[in-house]
Amino acid sequence: MTTTHRSTTDQQKPADQRRRELLEAADRVVLRDGPQASMNAIAAEAGITKPILYRHFGDKGGLYRALATRHTDALLSALRAALDAPADRRQRVESTLDTYLASIEAMPQVYRFLMHPAEEPHQAEQGFDVGRHSAPLLRRMGEELGQVIAERIDLGPGGEAQARIWGHGIVGMMHAAGDWWLGERPCSRAELVRSLADILWGRLAMADDRADGPGF
Repeated sequence: MTTTHRSTTDQQKPADQRRRELLEAADRVVLRDGPQASMNAIAAEAGITKPILYRHFGDKGGLYRALATRHTDALLSALRAALDAPADRRQRVESTLDTYLASIEAMPQVYRFLMHPAEEPHQAEQGFDVGRHSAPLLRRMGEELGQVIAERIDLGPGGEAQARIWGHGIVGMMHAAGDWWLGERPCSRAELVRSLADILWGRLAMADDRADGPGF
C-alpha cells in the first residue's frame, strides 16, 4: 500500500520538481558516502526503487552528469561572484582562488565523488564509475573562465585564443594544486591562495582592461 501510494504521488509531481528532489537525495548520499555512493543507496534515500530512479535520469551516467552539472553550476556562479566583487584586481584574483578551494574543502566527499576514480575495482560495480568524467567538468570550467577573461582583459591580437589558454591553464593549476592540498594539507588555505596568486600575478598585473568590458 505504501509503495503504491508513493508511486502515485511521484507521478503527480511535476517532472522538474521530482528531478530536483531526487538530486537532493543523491547529494545527501554523496555527502555521506563519497565515492562509495551507490544507486541502491540513492534510491533508498529517495524512498523509491532503482527503476524509478533510472526513469528520471536514463542510467547511472545520466544521474552522475546531472549531479556534476548541479555542482559545477553552483561553483561557476560563486566564482563569477568573486570576480565581480568590488575590490582591486589582486584581491579579486585571490578571492576567486579562495572560492574554489573553500568549495572543495567544504564538501570533500562531493569533490572526491566527482573527481576521483574508484580506488577499488568493486566500487564502480556499486553503481557509479566515479571520477571518470572529471575531464568534461574541468573543460567546461576552463571554457567559462576563458570567456570571462576574454570579456574583461585586453590581450591584443589573438586575444580570444589567449584567453582560452589562460582559462584552461588556471583551472588546471587550481585543480592540481587543490587536489594535492586537500589530500595532504601541507599549508593553510590562505597560504596556498597567496602562492597561486603570485604565479598568476605577473602577466595579469600588466594586462589592461578591455575598454568595452566590465573590468577585471
